[in-house]
Amino acid sequence: MPRTRSPEAHRKVIEAAVALFSDRGIEATSMDAIAEHSGVSKATIYKHWPDKDSLALEVLSHIHGLDEPSPPFDSGDYRRDLIDLLSYRPSADRQPLIDKIWPHLMAYSAGNRAFGNQWRARVTEPARQRLIAILRRGQSRGLIKKSLDHETAVAILLGPFIYRHVFTRHLARLAPKDLERNVARAFLAAFGTARLRALSTRSIDSPHAHA
Repeated sequence: MPRTRSPEAHRKVIEAAVALFSDRGIEATSMDAIAEHSGVSKATIYKHWPDKDSLALEVLSHIHGLDEPSPPFDSGDYRRDLIDLLSYRPSADRQPLIDKIWPHLMAYSAGNRAFGNQWRARVTEPARQRLIAILRRGQSRGLIKKSLDHETAVAILLGPFIYRHVFTRHLARLAPKDLERNVARAFLAAFGTARLRALSTRSIDSPHAHA
């Protein structure tokens, strides 16, 4: 009968891997180093993860908060739901770790295409699917134009945040202000229906508004 995995050993390995991947990079971190840093034997580590890539994927899921359930973003107020979704940061307290590990992740993914594909499927695909779900809901309720292609909409909605992350992340003076609110406002002005506008009884810019 297989032995039950130890939650304590699991936690120690995740914490060690986060620290080492952030400091040294994924490529330069060996399973031996993780075993030494965590105090967990390599044999035990391999009982939890078959290889370093599977461990790295779980680390990325953890620091991005994907091990926590996301809100439904379905309050009945479509404008507010879209803003809340665009603003959603499941792991805001881990952002310094994300920023630190990001260059190492990009380098490792560039040299390991299979890992890059798995990372996108596990970490970035959920965000895309959340957006598509709210778009479909808006279309089914007559709030968003039915002719709008989902992939085009996702590109329009996420593009500004990629710009902020890539081009202005270290230049605060260039970072767009109230980006989530302004992106939602522009998107809904372009693709919202007359029904959505009729339901909006208060301005999106009001600090007390639900819409």
